[in-house]
Amino acid sequence: MAATQRIASLEEVPRESTFLFRVADELGDEREAILVANGVESTEETASADGVSCWLNYCQHFTHIKLDKGDGAPMREGEVICANHGAYFDADSGECTFGPCEGAYLTELEVTVDDGGIYLVDDEYEFVGTGPVDTDDADLTSTSNVEF
Repeated sequence: MAATQRIASLEEVPRESTFLFRVADELGDEREAILVANGVESTEETASADGVSCWLNYCQHFTHIKLDKGDGAPMREGEVICANHGAYFDADSGECTFGPCEGAYLTELEVTVDDGGIYLVDDEYEFVGTGPVDTDDADLTSTSNVEF
C-alpha cells in the first residue's frame, strides 16, 4: 500500500512505556499503533528492527480497550500491560503471557530501523501521524477493575 515511511527516531521511543501513532488501513480507516522498545539497547550503530516492536493499540481481551490511552502504556520487565484487565503482552512477540486473553497475540505491524530512524514498512498500513486518533466516539474504557 505505502512506501517506507518514517515514524520516529529511536530516541523518541521510551524504554519504560510506548510511543503512540496513527496508521490508515487499505480502506482509509485510521487506527492507533504503538512502538515498543523491547529491551534491546539500540544505538545508531547497533539498531535493528529487533530492538523495536510495533503493534496495533488494542488489548486482545476486549479490542475496544486501548493499551496506550494517550500517555504511554505501562510496562514491566519487557511486557506491555493492559491497565484495564491486567493482561501482560511480551514486547518481543506480542503474546499475552498473563491475563484473561493468555495465549492471544497483539496484531503486529512491520517496521524497520535505519540510520537511527524507525520506519513503517507494512504493506497493509500507511503512516498518518503521531498521537491518538481524534474521534468523537464515546469513551468505551472498561471500568471493570475499578472498586467503588
